[in-house]
Amino acid sequence: MNIFKRIFRIGQAEIHSVVEKMEDPIKMTEQGIREMRDDLNQSLEAYAKVKAMAIRSQNNVEKKKLEAADYERKAIILLEKANRNEISIDQAENLAKEALGLKNQLLEEITELENQVIIHEKSANEVHKNVEILKFNINKWENELATLKARVKVADATKLVNKQMAKIDANSTISMLERMKEKVEEDEALAQAYGSMSTQNKSADDQINETLKGDLIQNELDALKLKINTKEE
Repeated sequence: MNIFKRIFRIGQAEIHSVVEKMEDPIKMTEQGIREMRDDLNQSLEAYAKVKAMAIRSQNNVEKKKLEAADYERKAIILLEKANRNEISIDQAENLAKEALGLKNQLLEEITELENQVIIHEKSANEVHKNVEILKFNINKWENELATLKARVKVADATKLVNKQMAKIDANSTISMLERMKEKVEEDEALAQAYGSMSTQNKSADDQINETLKGDLIQNELDALKLKINTKEE
């Protein structure tokens, strides 16, 4: 029983894998283009073969037309020989009939070949239309694939940014800023406390001198003025 369950799970995994691959639009498009290119190559090969058959048939038509004309020319020559008494009339007519019979046989073959040329040309035109349609669709799909790849890149980049943004907790960020603010306020208060302590730790002599510092400068200024006035007198 467990073995069957395990096999079933493996089967499910393979099915899911196939489905995921089928749902990948880029891979599907690339596969579609590869298949269309295979069809295009086969169509081009078929077009070349049909076109070659049409060309061969047309060449045979021209060749047989020349042969038919040659048999007619030979029949005329034979009849002329009989008129010049170079050969008997019976012999000339019999040989001329043979030549004309071969000519007519060639004309029948020419008619059949011309029909084949028409058929081959028609087939070649149909294949050529399919080739042009395939080329158009391949070009269209390749453009769509390029657009799709660009959209996927943008989507992946956007998804990455949004994912990173989603990881940022607004509440934790605000809490962190509040803690930083409290720390700064604590440091500022501590600096003021140290400043106050430094003032309290000054000696009495320092405090006296600092208090009288302004008076000393004023007294010195007054003394200089007195000295100047004395010299002027």
